[in-house]
Amino acid sequence: MAVDRTRVVILNQYYVPDVASTGHLLHELAVELVELGFEVEVLTGRPSYGPPETWQECPLKEVVDGVKIRRLKVARFDKNFLPGRAFNYLTFVVPMILSVLLKSRRDTVYLYTTNPPFLGAIGWFVSLFRTHHYVTLLHDAYPQMGVWVGTFKKGSFIDRAWMALNRRKYKRTQEAIVLCSAAKELVADAYPVSPEHIHVIPNWADGEDLFPIPKEDSEIARDNDLIDDFVLLYSGNMGLYYDFDTVLGAAELLKDEPFRLVLAGGGGKRNAIEKYVKENGLDNVVMMPYQPFEKLNEALNSCDASLVTIAEGIEGISFPSKLYTSLAVGKVIVALSEDWSELRQIVETNHCGIWSPLGDSEGLAEKIRVLIRDKETSVMMAKSARQVFEAGYTRGVCAAKYAEVLKLADPRFSASETAERRARLTDWLAGGAAVVNIDDPKSV
Repeated sequence: MAVDRTRVVILNQYYVPDVASTGHLLHELAVELVELGFEVEVLTGRPSYGPPETWQECPLKEVVDGVKIRRLKVARFDKNFLPGRAFNYLTFVVPMILSVLLKSRRDTVYLYTTNPPFLGAIGWFVSLFRTHHYVTLLHDAYPQMGVWVGTFKKGSFIDRAWMALNRRKYKRTQEAIVLCSAAKELVADAYPVSPEHIHVIPNWADGEDLFPIPKEDSEIARDNDLIDDFVLLYSGNMGLYYDFDTVLGAAELLKDEPFRLVLAGGGGKRNAIEKYVKENGLDNVVMMPYQPFEKLNEALNSCDASLVTIAEGIEGISFPSKLYTSLAVGKVIVALSEDWSELRQIVETNHCGIWSPLGDSEGLAEKIRVLIRDKETSVMMAKSARQVFEAGYTRGVCAAKYAEVLKLADPRFSASETAERRARLTDWLAGGAAVVNIDDPKSV
Protein backbone atom coordinates (compact mmCIF):
# COMPACT_ATOMS: atom_id res chain seq x y z
CA MET A 1 0.00 0.00 0.00
CA ALA A 2 1.36 3.40 -0.95
CA VAL A 3 1.22 6.01 1.79
CA ASP A 4 2.11 9.65 2.07
CA ARG A 5 4.95 10.69 4.34
CA THR A 6 4.63 9.79 8.00
CA ARG A 7 3.39 12.62 10.21
CA VAL A 8 5.00 12.93 13.66
CA VAL A 9 4.38 15.21 16.64
CA ILE A 10 7.23 15.38 19.18
CA LEU A 11 6.21 16.43 22.70
CA ASN A 12 8.79 17.75 25.18
CA GLN A 13 8.84 20.54 27.75
CA TYR A 14 11.99 22.12 26.29
CA TYR A 15 13.11 22.85 22.75
CA VAL A 16 15.65 25.10 21.06
CA PRO A 17 16.62 27.85 21.67
CA ASP A 18 16.19 26.69 25.29
CA VAL A 19 19.48 25.53 26.81
CA ALA A 20 18.22 22.09 27.91
CA SER A 21 20.21 19.30 26.23
CA THR A 22 17.08 17.27 25.46
CA GLY A 23 15.67 20.22 23.53
CA HIS A 24 18.75 20.35 21.32
CA LEU A 25 18.75 16.59 20.78
CA LEU A 26 15.11 16.62 19.76
CA HIS A 27 15.68 19.55 17.40
CA GLU A 28 18.43 17.59 15.66
CA LEU A 29 16.16 14.55 15.50
CA ALA A 30 13.29 16.60 14.09
CA VAL A 31 15.46 18.14 11.37
CA GLU A 32 16.84 14.74 10.40
CA LEU A 33 13.32 13.29 10.20
CA VAL A 34 12.28 16.13 7.90
CA GLU A 35 15.24 15.30 5.66
CA LEU A 36 14.07 11.67 5.67
CA GLY A 37 10.71 12.76 4.33
CA PHE A 38 8.65 13.04 7.52
CA GLU A 39 6.20 15.81 8.34
CA VAL A 40 7.28 16.94 11.81
CA GLU A 41 5.64 19.14 14.41
CA VAL A 42 6.92 19.91 17.91
CA LEU A 43 4.67 20.76 20.85
CA THR A 44 6.68 22.36 23.64
CA GLY A 45 6.85 25.24 26.12
CA ARG A 46 8.49 28.62 25.77
CA PRO A 47 12.16 28.76 26.91
CA SER A 48 12.34 28.31 30.67
CA TYR A 49 15.05 25.76 31.53
CA GLY A 50 18.17 27.73 32.44
CA PRO A 51 18.66 31.01 34.29
CA PRO A 52 16.42 33.88 33.12
CA GLU A 53 19.21 35.51 31.14
CA THR A 54 19.19 32.50 28.80
CA TRP A 55 15.47 32.77 28.01
CA GLN A 56 14.98 33.94 24.46
CA GLU A 57 11.66 35.30 23.35
CA CYS A 58 10.22 33.07 20.61
CA PRO A 59 7.01 33.11 18.57
CA LEU A 60 4.34 30.74 19.85
CA LYS A 61 4.12 29.37 16.31
CA GLU A 62 6.93 29.20 13.79
CA VAL A 63 8.66 26.92 11.28
CA VAL A 64 12.40 26.30 11.80
CA ASP A 65 14.43 24.06 9.46
CA GLY A 66 11.21 22.59 8.11
CA VAL A 67 9.87 21.74 11.58
CA LYS A 68 6.56 23.25 12.73
CA ILE A 69 6.85 24.45 16.33
CA ARG A 70 3.99 25.25 18.71
CA ARG A 71 4.91 26.68 22.11
CA LEU A 72 2.76 26.89 25.23
CA LYS A 73 2.87 29.86 27.61
CA VAL A 74 4.26 28.02 30.64
CA ALA A 75 5.01 29.59 34.03
CA ARG A 76 8.69 30.16 34.74
CA PHE A 77 9.24 30.09 38.48
CA ASP A 78 12.60 29.08 39.96
CA LYS A 79 12.94 25.27 39.59
CA ASN A 80 14.76 25.10 42.94
CA PHE A 81 11.56 26.35 44.63
CA LEU A 82 9.45 23.17 44.82
CA PRO A 83 5.97 24.80 44.71
CA GLY A 84 7.12 26.97 41.81
CA ARG A 85 8.44 23.95 39.96
CA ALA A 86 5.15 22.12 40.48
CA PHE A 87 3.23 25.12 39.14
CA ASN A 88 5.54 25.22 36.10
CA TYR A 89 4.66 21.60 35.38
CA LEU A 90 0.95 22.29 35.88
CA THR A 91 0.88 25.19 33.41
CA PHE A 92 2.65 23.00 30.87
CA VAL A 93 0.78 19.71 31.31
CA VAL A 94 -2.82 20.96 31.49
CA PRO A 95 -2.67 22.97 28.22
CA MET A 96 -0.72 20.08 26.66
CA ILE A 97 -3.48 17.60 27.55
CA LEU A 98 -6.16 19.89 26.17
CA SER A 99 -4.22 20.57 22.98
CA VAL A 100 -3.57 16.89 22.23
CA LEU A 101 -7.05 15.80 23.29
CA LEU A 102 -8.75 18.31 21.02
CA LYS A 103 -6.35 18.11 18.06
CA SER A 104 -5.16 14.48 18.03
CA ARG A 105 -5.19 13.04 14.51
CA ARG A 106 -5.63 9.39 13.53
CA ASP A 107 -2.94 9.65 10.85
CA THR A 108 -0.26 10.98 13.24
CA VAL A 109 2.33 9.29 15.44
CA TYR A 110 3.00 11.10 18.73
CA LEU A 111 6.45 10.79 20.31
CA TYR A 112 6.31 11.33 24.09
CA THR A 113 9.56 11.94 25.97
CA THR A 114 10.22 11.78 29.72
CA ASN A 115 10.64 15.53 30.09
CA PRO A 116 8.78 16.03 32.37
CA PRO A 117 8.97 12.41 33.59
CA PHE A 118 5.21 11.80 33.51
CA LEU A 119 4.62 13.31 30.06
CA GLY A 120 3.84 9.97 28.38
CA ALA A 121 0.79 9.53 30.60
CA ILE A 122 -0.89 12.11 28.37
CA GLY A 123 -0.76 9.57 25.55
CA TRP A 124 -2.55 7.00 27.69
CA PHE A 125 -5.17 9.53 28.83
CA VAL A 126 -5.93 10.78 25.31
CA SER A 127 -6.15 7.20 24.01
CA LEU A 128 -9.07 6.58 26.40
CA PHE A 129 -11.20 9.02 24.43
CA ARG A 130 -10.01 8.81 20.84
CA THR A 131 -7.72 6.88 18.52
CA HIS A 132 -4.20 7.95 19.44
CA HIS A 133 -1.01 6.29 18.15
CA TYR A 134 2.04 7.03 20.25
CA VAL A 135 5.65 6.01 20.91
CA THR A 136 7.39 6.55 24.26
CA LEU A 137 11.02 7.69 24.53
CA LEU A 138 12.69 6.91 27.87
CA HIS A 139 15.69 9.06 28.79
CA ASP A 140 15.61 8.83 32.60
CA ALA A 141 13.44 6.19 34.27
CA TYR A 142 11.05 7.38 36.95
CA PRO A 143 10.06 6.50 39.65
CA GLN A 144 13.22 4.36 39.71
CA MET A 145 15.42 7.47 39.59
CA GLY A 146 13.58 9.03 42.54
CA VAL A 147 14.05 5.86 44.59
CA TRP A 148 17.75 5.64 43.69
CA VAL A 149 18.54 9.22 44.76
CA GLY A 150 16.40 8.84 47.89
CA THR A 151 13.67 11.36 47.06
CA PHE A 152 11.10 8.74 48.09
CA LYS A 153 11.20 5.09 49.13
CA LYS A 154 10.51 2.02 47.04
CA GLY A 155 7.00 0.85 47.78
CA SER A 156 5.89 4.27 49.01
CA PHE A 157 2.61 5.79 47.82
CA ILE A 158 4.44 7.98 45.27
CA ASP A 159 6.40 5.02 43.94
CA ARG A 160 3.33 2.78 43.64
CA ALA A 161 1.17 5.49 42.06
CA TRP A 162 3.86 6.37 39.54
CA MET A 163 4.40 2.73 38.62
CA ALA A 164 0.66 2.28 38.11
CA LEU A 165 0.58 5.29 35.79
CA ASN A 166 3.57 3.94 33.85
CA ARG A 167 1.90 0.55 33.44
CA ARG A 168 -1.09 2.21 31.82
CA LYS A 169 1.13 4.31 29.59
CA TYR A 170 3.15 1.35 28.33
CA LYS A 171 0.10 -0.88 27.94
CA ARG A 172 -1.23 1.41 25.20
CA THR A 173 2.03 2.54 23.59
CA GLN A 174 2.67 1.20 20.08
CA GLU A 175 6.46 1.17 20.51
CA ALA A 176 9.03 2.21 23.13
CA ILE A 177 12.55 3.59 22.64
CA VAL A 178 15.28 3.29 25.31
CA LEU A 179 18.96 4.26 25.40
CA CYS A 180 20.60 0.99 26.43
CA SER A 181 19.99 -2.73 26.92
CA ALA A 182 19.62 -2.38 30.70
CA ALA A 183 16.80 0.11 30.14
CA LYS A 184 15.10 -2.33 27.77
CA GLU A 185 15.27 -5.01 30.43
CA LEU A 186 13.89 -2.61 33.04
CA VAL A 187 10.89 -1.66 30.88
CA ALA A 188 10.19 -5.25 29.80
CA ASP A 189 10.28 -6.52 33.40
CA ALA A 190 8.28 -3.70 34.97
CA TYR A 191 5.56 -2.94 32.43
CA PRO A 192 3.11 -4.72 30.10
CA VAL A 193 5.03 -4.24 26.86
CA SER A 194 6.60 -6.99 24.75
CA PRO A 195 10.40 -6.87 24.26
CA GLU A 196 9.91 -6.86 20.47
CA HIS A 197 8.22 -3.47 20.87
CA ILE A 198 11.15 -2.00 22.87
CA HIS A 199 13.99 -0.63 20.75
CA VAL A 200 17.48 0.33 21.93
CA ILE A 201 18.58 3.53 20.17
CA PRO A 202 21.37 5.57 21.79
CA ASN A 203 21.63 9.31 21.87
CA TRP A 204 24.21 10.95 19.62
CA ALA A 205 26.60 13.85 19.19
CA ASP A 206 27.08 16.31 16.34
CA GLY A 207 30.06 15.02 14.39
CA GLU A 208 30.38 18.28 12.47
CA ASP A 209 30.69 20.48 15.55
CA LEU A 210 32.73 17.92 17.50
CA PHE A 211 35.74 16.32 15.82
CA PRO A 212 39.32 15.31 16.69
CA ILE A 213 42.12 17.86 16.75
CA PRO A 214 45.63 17.39 18.23
CA LYS A 215 45.84 18.34 21.89
CA GLU A 216 48.63 20.76 20.99
CA ASP A 217 46.18 22.72 18.83
CA SER A 218 43.78 23.28 21.71
CA GLU A 219 44.14 26.78 23.14
CA ILE A 220 42.58 25.53 26.38
CA ALA A 221 45.27 22.84 26.69
CA ARG A 222 48.03 25.38 26.06
CA ASP A 223 46.61 27.99 28.44
CA ASN A 224 46.29 25.45 31.25
CA ASP A 225 49.67 23.75 30.77
CA LEU A 226 48.16 20.43 29.72
CA ILE A 227 50.44 19.63 26.80
CA ASP A 228 53.26 17.62 28.38
CA ASP A 229 51.40 15.35 30.80
CA PHE A 230 48.89 12.60 30.04
CA VAL A 231 45.54 14.31 30.65
CA LEU A 232 42.30 12.57 31.61
CA LEU A 233 39.30 14.89 31.21
CA TYR A 234 35.79 14.83 32.61
CA SER A 235 33.67 17.65 31.20
CA GLY A 236 30.05 18.09 32.22
CA ASN A 237 27.71 17.52 35.11
CA MET A 238 29.40 16.20 38.26
CA GLY A 239 26.11 14.80 39.48
CA LEU A 240 24.96 12.03 41.76
CA TYR A 241 24.69 9.51 38.93
CA TYR A 242 28.45 9.37 38.37
CA ASP A 243 31.34 7.86 40.32
CA PHE A 244 34.35 10.10 41.01
CA ASP A 245 35.82 8.38 44.07
CA THR A 246 37.58 5.77 41.93
CA VAL A 247 39.31 8.25 39.63
CA LEU A 248 40.27 10.57 42.51
CA GLY A 249 41.85 7.60 44.25
CA ALA A 250 43.77 6.81 41.08
CA ALA A 251 44.91 10.44 40.80
CA GLU A 252 46.28 10.21 44.33
CA LEU A 253 48.31 7.13 43.35
CA LEU A 254 49.61 8.96 40.26
CA LYS A 255 50.63 12.19 42.05
CA ASP A 256 54.32 11.86 41.19
CA GLU A 257 53.82 10.72 37.61
CA PRO A 258 53.18 12.61 34.32
CA PHE A 259 49.43 12.58 34.80
CA ARG A 260 46.75 15.28 35.17
CA LEU A 261 43.06 14.84 35.93
CA VAL A 262 40.90 17.72 34.70
CA LEU A 263 37.33 18.04 36.00
CA ALA A 264 35.38 20.74 34.16
CA GLY A 265 31.78 21.62 34.92
CA GLY A 266 29.45 21.76 37.89
CA GLY A 267 26.84 19.71 39.68
CA GLY A 268 25.89 18.23 43.02
CA LYS A 269 29.25 16.54 43.70
CA ARG A 270 31.56 19.40 42.69
CA ASN A 271 31.92 20.93 46.19
CA ALA A 272 32.71 17.54 47.73
CA ILE A 273 35.28 16.86 45.01
CA GLU A 274 36.95 20.24 45.54
CA LYS A 275 37.12 19.56 49.28
CA TYR A 276 38.68 16.13 48.71
CA VAL A 277 41.25 17.55 46.29
CA LYS A 278 42.28 20.27 48.74
CA GLU A 279 42.41 18.02 51.82
CA ASN A 280 44.54 15.41 50.02
CA GLY A 281 46.87 17.85 48.28
CA LEU A 282 46.07 16.58 44.80
CA ASP A 283 48.10 19.06 42.78
CA ASN A 284 47.59 16.93 39.68
CA VAL A 285 43.81 17.54 39.72
CA VAL A 286 42.60 20.67 37.91
CA MET A 287 39.10 22.02 38.54
CA MET A 288 37.60 24.13 35.77
CA PRO A 289 34.18 25.72 35.17
CA TYR A 290 31.85 24.82 32.31
CA GLN A 291 33.39 25.89 29.04
CA PRO A 292 31.49 28.11 26.56
CA PHE A 293 29.64 26.17 23.87
CA GLU A 294 31.66 27.83 21.11
CA LYS A 295 34.83 26.42 22.71
CA LEU A 296 33.43 22.96 23.41
CA ASN A 297 35.38 21.19 20.68
CA GLU A 298 38.66 22.74 21.89
CA ALA A 299 37.78 21.86 25.48
CA LEU A 300 37.01 18.22 24.71
CA ASN A 301 40.24 17.95 22.70
CA SER A 302 42.41 19.39 25.50
CA CYS A 303 43.15 15.88 26.78
CA ASP A 304 44.52 12.47 25.87
CA ALA A 305 41.61 10.47 27.32
CA SER A 306 38.02 11.12 28.31
CA LEU A 307 36.40 9.84 31.49
CA VAL A 308 32.94 8.25 31.16
CA THR A 309 31.45 7.03 34.41
CA ILE A 310 28.15 5.79 35.78
CA ALA A 311 27.45 5.02 39.42
CA GLU A 312 26.44 1.65 40.82
CA GLY A 313 22.79 0.77 40.27
CA ILE A 314 22.02 3.60 37.85
CA GLU A 315 22.58 2.06 34.40
CA GLY A 316 19.21 1.38 32.83
CA ILE A 317 17.67 4.16 34.89
CA SER A 318 19.99 6.51 33.01
CA PHE A 319 22.97 6.28 30.65
CA PRO A 320 25.97 8.65 30.33
CA SER A 321 25.62 10.88 27.27
CA LYS A 322 29.25 11.79 27.88
CA LEU A 323 30.14 8.67 25.88
CA TYR A 324 28.85 10.11 22.60
CA THR A 325 30.75 13.40 22.73
CA SER A 326 33.92 11.60 23.84
CA LEU A 327 33.72 9.24 20.87
CA ALA A 328 33.03 12.18 18.54
CA VAL A 329 36.30 13.94 19.40
CA GLY A 330 38.22 10.69 19.08
CA LYS A 331 39.66 10.37 22.58
CA VAL A 332 40.62 7.22 24.46
CA ILE A 333 37.65 6.28 26.64
CA VAL A 334 38.33 5.58 30.30
CA ALA A 335 35.15 3.88 31.47
CA LEU A 336 34.10 3.25 35.08
CA SER A 337 31.03 1.11 35.66
CA GLU A 338 29.70 -2.17 36.98
CA ASP A 339 31.21 -5.21 35.29
CA TRP A 340 28.03 -6.18 33.34
CA SER A 341 27.63 -2.68 31.93
CA GLU A 342 26.90 -1.94 28.28
CA LEU A 343 29.40 0.90 28.64
CA ARG A 344 32.09 -1.69 29.31
CA GLN A 345 30.92 -3.79 26.36
CA ILE A 346 31.10 -0.84 23.95
CA VAL A 347 34.60 0.17 25.04
CA GLU A 348 36.15 -3.27 25.17
CA THR A 349 34.45 -4.73 22.08
CA ASN A 350 35.53 -1.83 19.93
CA HIS A 351 39.03 -1.42 21.47
CA CYS A 352 38.45 2.31 21.92
CA GLY A 353 39.59 2.61 25.52
CA ILE A 354 39.96 0.92 28.89
CA TRP A 355 37.43 -0.19 31.48
CA SER A 356 37.88 -0.42 35.23
CA PRO A 357 35.40 -1.52 37.90
CA LEU A 358 33.96 0.96 40.36
CA GLY A 359 36.07 1.26 43.49
CA ASP A 360 39.28 -0.19 42.05
CA SER A 361 41.54 2.88 42.15
CA GLU A 362 44.73 0.80 42.09
CA GLY A 363 43.62 -1.13 39.01
CA LEU A 364 42.61 2.08 37.26
CA ALA A 365 45.93 3.73 38.08
CA GLU A 366 47.83 0.79 36.61
CA LYS A 367 45.78 0.85 33.40
CA ILE A 368 46.43 4.58 33.06
CA ARG A 369 50.16 3.92 33.48
CA VAL A 370 49.98 1.53 30.52
CA LEU A 371 48.32 4.25 28.41
CA ILE A 372 51.02 6.74 29.44
CA ARG A 373 53.82 4.35 28.44
CA ASP A 374 52.24 2.84 25.33
CA LYS A 375 51.55 5.85 23.12
CA GLU A 376 50.99 3.66 20.05
CA THR A 377 48.09 1.83 21.70
CA SER A 378 46.62 5.12 22.90
CA VAL A 379 46.69 6.51 19.35
CA MET A 380 45.03 3.36 18.01
CA MET A 381 42.28 3.51 20.64
CA ALA A 382 41.63 7.18 19.90
CA LYS A 383 41.29 6.48 16.18
CA SER A 384 38.93 3.60 16.92
CA ALA A 385 36.78 5.89 19.09
CA ARG A 386 35.99 8.19 16.17
CA GLN A 387 35.33 5.22 13.90
CA VAL A 388 32.87 3.79 16.42
CA PHE A 389 31.16 7.17 16.60
CA GLU A 390 30.77 7.42 12.83
CA ALA A 391 29.40 3.89 12.65
CA GLY A 392 26.77 4.13 15.35
CA TYR A 393 26.45 7.47 17.12
CA THR A 394 25.96 10.17 14.52
CA ARG A 395 22.60 11.87 14.45
CA GLY A 396 22.02 10.58 10.92
CA VAL A 397 22.41 6.93 11.92
CA CYS A 398 20.33 7.32 15.09
CA ALA A 399 17.60 9.35 13.36
CA ALA A 400 17.29 6.62 10.72
CA LYS A 401 16.56 4.14 13.51
CA TYR A 402 13.99 6.49 15.01
CA ALA A 403 12.38 6.79 11.58
CA GLU A 404 11.90 3.04 11.38
CA VAL A 405 10.38 2.82 14.85
CA LEU A 406 7.99 5.69 14.12
CA LYS A 407 6.91 4.00 10.90
CA LEU A 408 6.08 0.87 12.90
CA ALA A 409 3.52 2.98 14.77
CA ASP A 410 2.11 4.57 11.61
CA PRO A 411 -1.41 3.08 11.29
CA ARG A 412 -1.52 3.64 7.55
CA PHE A 413 0.91 0.80 6.85
CA SER A 414 -0.62 -2.64 6.36
CA ALA A 415 0.01 -5.44 8.86
CA SER A 416 2.29 -7.26 6.42
CA GLU A 417 4.34 -4.12 5.71
CA THR A 418 4.72 -3.45 9.44
CA ALA A 419 5.78 -7.06 10.13
CA GLU A 420 8.40 -6.92 7.38
CA ARG A 421 9.69 -3.58 8.63
CA ARG A 422 9.87 -4.87 12.21
CA ALA A 423 11.91 -7.90 11.14
CA ARG A 424 14.41 -5.71 9.29
CA LEU A 425 14.70 -3.30 12.20
CA THR A 426 15.22 -6.15 14.66
CA ASP A 427 18.08 -7.47 12.53
CA TRP A 428 19.59 -3.99 12.34
CA LEU A 429 19.53 -3.46 16.09
CA ALA A 430 20.51 -7.03 17.00
CA GLY A 431 24.22 -6.23 17.21
CA GLY A 432 23.65 -3.56 19.86
CA ALA A 433 24.17 0.17 19.76
CA ALA A 434 27.93 -0.10 19.33
CA VAL A 435 27.99 -1.82 15.95
CA VAL A 436 26.22 -0.86 12.75
CA ASN A 437 26.54 -3.13 9.72
CA ILE A 438 24.14 -1.47 7.29
CA ASP A 439 25.99 0.49 4.62
CA ASP A 440 23.22 3.03 4.10
CA PRO A 441 21.06 3.38 7.23
CA LYS A 442 18.68 5.76 5.45
CA SER A 443 17.74 2.99 3.02
CA VAL A 444 16.32 0.71 5.72
